[in-house]
Amino acid sequence: MILTPFEIDLYRHLSPFFTGQGFALMTEKKQYRKTTATGFQNIILSPAFYGDETWLEVNLGTRNEQIEQIGQQFLNNLPDFRPDANTIILSIGKLQGLPYFRYKIASDAQLADTCRTIESFMTESGFAFLQSAESLTGIDTLLNESPGQPSRYVYNQTHRCYKAIIAARLTNNPHFDGLIDRYRHQLNVQTRNPYEQLNFERLVAFLLHYSMN
Repeated sequence: MILTPFEIDLYRHLSPFFTGQGFALMTEKKQYRKTTATGFQNIILSPAFYGDETWLEVNLGTRNEQIEQIGQQFLNNLPDFRPDANTIILSIGKLQGLPYFRYKIASDAQLADTCRTIESFMTESGFAFLQSAESLTGIDTLLNESPGQPSRYVYNQTHRCYKAIIAARLTNNPHFDGLIDRYRHQLNVQTRNPYEQLNFERLVAFLLHYSMN
């Protein structure tokens, strides 16, 4: 793929830092990724160009392979995209309570400053968040802590219903039965697509008979 001059400079600044932490640059996916025992962690860099200014959004994500292997059977993702699906994903801005935050860059000096800020954030709290968000227990906590509210830890709230209930089942969450009712209701509110509701019921039936041994 062809990289923009901005992306070339961005990766040149950040690559020594992230490769030092075990992350590999995947330019075709615009991210740094590290394989873990449970799936992967990634940092996704999404620039948007507005004249002389570039707005950069940075998302942090994890994938739990066990959750995704179950969930992708019931979701409507295209097969080519399933291996790259994140279980948890949110922007640095959302993680700090600033959902619409973007880094705004208009010069080489601002780019360098932004990269240093990203590195500092990752060192102080970003890597720790990724670590906490890769395990089944961590994902269960994040997705099921407020089941009646939209989750900031995913962008697709329909997929949240599926992945949250899988996490609850795999961790033997004592509120599993109640969560089924919660997410069933949320799906009825979020979408009138009978496909989604039918597949959720198929997932629930699968989980009720799923053996983790």
